[in-house]
Amino acid sequence: MAVLDISPVRYENDKLLILDQTRLPGEEVYEEMNAKEDIWDAIYKLKVRGAPAIGVAAAYGLYVSVRNYEGTVEGFSSLLKDSRDYLCSARPTAVNLEWALNRMYGKYKTLLDDAKRRNVEFAVEEAKDALLNEAKKIEAEDIEACLSMGEFGLQLLKPEMGILTHCNAGTIATAKYGTCLAPIHLGQERGYNFKVFADETRPLLQGARLTSWELQKAGVDVTLICDNMASLVMRNGWIDAVVVGCDRMAANGDGANKIGTSGVAVLAKEYGIPFYMFVPTSTIDLDTPTGEEITIELRNGDEIREMWYEKPMAPEGVKTYNPAFDVTPAEYITAVVTEKGIVYPPYNENLLNIMKGK
Repeated sequence: MAVLDISPVRYENDKLLILDQTRLPGEEVYEEMNAKEDIWDAIYKLKVRGAPAIGVAAAYGLYVSVRNYEGTVEGFSSLLKDSRDYLCSARPTAVNLEWALNRMYGKYKTLLDDAKRRNVEFAVEEAKDALLNEAKKIEAEDIEACLSMGEFGLQLLKPEMGILTHCNAGTIATAKYGTCLAPIHLGQERGYNFKVFADETRPLLQGARLTSWELQKAGVDVTLICDNMASLVMRNGWIDAVVVGCDRMAANGDGANKIGTSGVAVLAKEYGIPFYMFVPTSTIDLDTPTGEEITIELRNGDEIREMWYEKPMAPEGVKTYNPAFDVTPAEYITAVVTEKGIVYPPYNENLLNIMKGK
């Protein structure tokens, strides 16, 4: 199986299938999602992760939550809203979760309001079909957006470059291709011969388990390093650019990504290395003024104390602090790559312009 044929979310033969990324790289297992509790659990436990993939999974998940309903329009409306709110509570930081669920719910409300305006009977089954089609659109748009980001990203990168990446923003974090790994995959197809260094990325080791696995499957020259080795490889002159993804970008250009990203950005600036953040426009939250307003998810301390070891590697009872994300200030981001183009500072002006299509 070629790496770009691996999809983290599949809807086929009336089944919603999620690639359980907690089992990678050891096993490639798809789990069927049959109820909203299944999808909530998959998102919360990071069986599906990466902002765009979470959005796609949530969209299909909302449809799955209501597809077997038989009853009144009022009951369907209530179930749909409750399911949206429930799924939205799974994780707080990635904006795509709320964005996709609200888009799905908004599609339904538009249909319902239109039927009322025209004074025609509203059919629940037609609403279900519309929701499924909207989820498919969200998936298709993400694939196109990632491909576009890959092309724009290649404008910033040159053959033979050494590239550092943090966490996983690849094909298994999106519908296909990835965000910051999209130019890596496209470059591999075109003979760019990139040399990629992947931080292991605490606390869930997504760089080690997922990025190195994905890039190795694609034939990319990839070297795994621990997070605290980034400074040394930069000092050695092995890194020409840093590429990372983003789970939520504030209106001023501050970007939330997996914990440790801000440290990499500070190092890159110190060593004069460009730092590129790849951000689908669905991840840009103009309603959040700065990174200070972004909620940072805190996770169970067992993930750093014992999850990856045969026995606990810290003393019993020791306190832990386990944030899943940090925020990189806009001043450390050289450019923001979106599917609509490359955005440079000042971000508070230019992000707004690109969102308005200027």
